[in-house]
Amino acid sequence: MEISEIIMLIACGLFLIPSLASATRFDQWWIRAFDFPRLQISILISVIIVAAIIVFDFSKVIHFIAVALLLVSLIYQVEKIYPYTWFAKKEVMKFEDGDPTDNISILVSNVLTPNEDYHKLLEIVNRRQPDILLTLESDEKWEEALKGLEDEYKYCIKVPQDNLYGMHLYSKLKLEETEIRYLVKDDIPSIHGFVRLDDNSKIRIHCMHPRPPSPSEADTSTNRDAELLMLGRDVREQDDSVLVFGDLNDVAWSRTTRLFQQMSGLMDPRIGRGFFNTFHADYRFFRWPLDHVFHSNDFTLIDIAREKHIGSDHFPMYIKLNFERKAELEQNKPEAEEEEKDWAQDKIDDAEPREKGV
Repeated sequence: MEISEIIMLIACGLFLIPSLASATRFDQWWIRAFDFPRLQISILISVIIVAAIIVFDFSKVIHFIAVALLLVSLIYQVEKIYPYTWFAKKEVMKFEDGDPTDNISILVSNVLTPNEDYHKLLEIVNRRQPDILLTLESDEKWEEALKGLEDEYKYCIKVPQDNLYGMHLYSKLKLEETEIRYLVKDDIPSIHGFVRLDDNSKIRIHCMHPRPPSPSEADTSTNRDAELLMLGRDVREQDDSVLVFGDLNDVAWSRTTRLFQQMSGLMDPRIGRGFFNTFHADYRFFRWPLDHVFHSNDFTLIDIAREKHIGSDHFPMYIKLNFERKAELEQNKPEAEEEEKDWAQDKIDDAEPREKGV
């Protein structure tokens, strides 16, 4: 066997690892990290397949096996990201006609605590005029920089922290029954409550920023998964109109986020419309969707956009929705299988959360 064949076989084996690892249920950070760059992995696997076809003469069975396994791996990766392409069926209907007072717009921005380009976020806020602004990783300096918004955004919930998990919620619409919760860890806040639309409809909101699995943050994804799955489990029980938004530190196509969506019955307006990659803002090839807005099936989509760079490692995410009860009749809620629900409960139990529910 020639050296080129050996090298190519080794390369084929290496590029099977991401799919094999991410298909498991292990929650070590380095395994769950393969959930994120599925598009990039798909591109690299495609390149290796082409290279293998060029290098191999297919005189040996191992040549066929190597290429076949890579093709299976590629199909696995593409299947995960396909729903977030323009080729897939849209999960959320486009708003066509209705009462404009039922609109609600949200801007979610992980500002990056050391970032001092405050004016860049303010420019987007002034241009978009969102009804709700959620900032993440915001500390006391960011709170002071955004103080001028409070004349217009009269309803504010402020949780300044310098541990990269600060959170500020600004709203033009009336907020009610709001509370700051620490669901899993005592230094990871989340905001929960209700917002009143202009037509007086009452919408439950959950603002989230769980800790990601990474060598600098957490050795496993257990706590992140538990926070998301606990919310997903309890949202469906609440039977309200719901908005969940924030930096979930997980990609839209991961098992955890998809299960969160199925358990909660919430919808993802990106499905059928694009990736809307918000992280990492500085590296074009290494980007994936970490900032999310999920909603109940009584909303339709008016607008969704990734905003321009604000000096953070995240792009802000903007969405405008229309609240219309009749949409429930045409938009089916996602559903989770019992086996998946059991797995989710095991994950929640493993994390030993501070609170039993949301």
